[in-house]
Amino acid sequence: MIEVRPFAQLGAANHGWLKARHHFSFAEYYEPARMNWGALRVWNDDEIAPHNGFPTHPHRDMEIITYVRQGAISHRDNLGNQGRTEAGDVQVMSAGTGIAHSEYNLEDSPSKIFQIWIQPNQAGLPPSWGAKPFPKGERAGAFVTLASGYAEDSEALPIRSDARMAAATLQAGQSTEYPIGAARKAYLVAASGSIEVNGVSAQARDGVAISDVEVIRVTAVEDSEIILVDVT
Repeated sequence: MIEVRPFAQLGAANHGWLKARHHFSFAEYYEPARMNWGALRVWNDDEIAPHNGFPTHPHRDMEIITYVRQGAISHRDNLGNQGRTEAGDVQVMSAGTGIAHSEYNLEDSPSKIFQIWIQPNQAGLPPSWGAKPFPKGERAGAFVTLASGYAEDSEALPIRSDARMAAATLQAGQSTEYPIGAARKAYLVAASGSIEVNGVSAQARDGVAISDVEVIRVTAVEDSEIILVDVT
């Protein structure tokens, strides 16, 4: 099954400093049919105005991945971690037993991010945070795993879930495959460009919910940047 969820039909919120689209029920957007996709609980498409952001607030028992599409995001938490994550790079926060953090756009132009929450497979563990650059050139033409709960993905940022997040950049006309297996689910979004997923068309920032598929084949109709989450 491949279901395209058009960007224009996603949940929306405009707080002035924050313009958000919600792929799943979140905050004041409630849609019973879109509570989660397997262990994937949240996929927010956020645009944060310059010199604004999320003040310090708590989380627990959630794996929170931030993929920066444009600009940069600056993190600070009560564990003493701080860092600046730039476009194309990723940060991961394992909330564990509890963490309080802030996320700000300290730049002079808007920052655009995907914020992805995945339910953990372990509870009661200490919280942690990490970030890593992933040069886009290294994922040209093929998916590269950026965050993973599996030991074999040693180059990826670790998460505490039976899940992976991968990304690829494709030039128009290029195709790549991601073997997933029919027992798992995937959710895929083109951050830019337009694509076909196993022959089904999707535009930039549409959600593509995938299940009961052995292999995902993505073809770029235009130059595209693609983010995929693979969950149970």
